[in-house]
Amino acid sequence: MAHLAPLPKETTPELKEDFALFESILGFVPNSLLTMQRRPAMVKGFGALTRAVMDPDGEVDLGFKRLIAHFASRAAGCQYCEAHSLIAAQIHGIAEEKVEAVWEYQSSPLYTEAERVALDYALAAGSVPNAVDEPLMNRMKQHWNENQIIEILGAVCLYGFLNRWNDSMATELEDAPKALGNKVLASGGWTGGKHTE
Repeated sequence: MAHLAPLPKETTPELKEDFALFESILGFVPNSLLTMQRRPAMVKGFGALTRAVMDPDGEVDLGFKRLIAHFASRAAGCQYCEAHSLIAAQIHGIAEEKVEAVWEYQSSPLYTEAERVALDYALAAGSVPNAVDEPLMNRMKQHWNENQIIEILGAVCLYGFLNRWNDSMATELEDAPKALGNKVLASGGWTGGKHTE
């Protein structure tokens, strides 16, 4: 059970545009932001950071940035964000078969070597203590330019905030990400944890 209940989205009318951004990303306003709206400036600040990191004019595919977020969330252990990021990846163009092969990314032909390295990087960057080392950065630089590396790390860091928020709040997982988690992630040990209790 969530430690603080989400408020109805109509509670804070000045957040209408901010909530619309997240509806376009996920198809719904996440409970995390409905809880956070108790401090509207935080929702606005998080929205601004999300727009910057998930800029459609960036060099890294938006759907792939959501997979990066998934792996960073997996490293952090946030089952809420693991499921959310996969919903967003599908909405932003990652094929269902690729999402369903997420546990086999190292061996699946659906993933390129560049993607494998970036997902390894997301796992390392999302870990505590941080596990990014020089050999991993050298592998990254073989496949990604500096601007792309910045975007990839931006996605990891954006979800670092959400990982801590949602695990600390025990944010209740909504139906769509819960269903995707049960369908795709359960085979790898995902249960939804505190977000479904």
